[in-house]
Amino acid sequence: MAHAALELIESPKQSEPAHWSLASLLGRLVEICSSNASAPLTQAMGLVVEAQQAGELVAWITLVESSFFPPDAAAGGVDLGALVVIRAPDLPAAGRCADKLLRSGGFGLIVIDAAGPAALPTPLLARLASLARAHCSALVCLTHNPPERSPLGSLVALRLVSTRQRDGDRFICALHATKDRQAAPGWQHEERCLPPPGL
Repeated sequence: MAHAALELIESPKQSEPAHWSLASLLGRLVEICSSNASAPLTQAMGLVVEAQQAGELVAWITLVESSFFPPDAAAGGVDLGALVVIRAPDLPAAGRCADKLLRSGGFGLIVIDAAGPAALPTPLLARLASLARAHCSALVCLTHNPPERSPLGSLVALRLVSTRQRDGDRFICALHATKDRQAAPGWQHEERCLPPPGL
């Protein structure tokens, strides 16, 4: 199933430091959880664009039954020709792929689109967190579950709840930090987005 990403048109100014940027996520294991697939997808695609514009190599690991919609990603500024896309049969396999990519030291951003309720084995998750720190890479996992049922457990350095709300002909996509080991949790980030045609 292909999920549509919304097109970012505005990031409102914040009084707090910029917690949501590629630079703030480097070396960290990050989880964006939501019961709505398109909101975290939009926010992660924004990171992909930021990483590519900074010259970083980016990988997107998805499960075989779920994927992003490439035309929407391209419309949002993603260079599809430079994006490494891997389709894994299940979440543990996706984690093993991320392990190999992180060990290479060549990726600034790796996204795991972890649809479904499966969990990563704790030893693998600990290794991924350690590799992200060692190679100063951002590892972002999108989980389509309520935050209290996170499949990633306590090793996540930053956990965000993603929401989407219609505002006229646009959407407000928001992130709320429920866990942050570098800053006090509770900060929020909002982006105004345009939906794809027909949504």
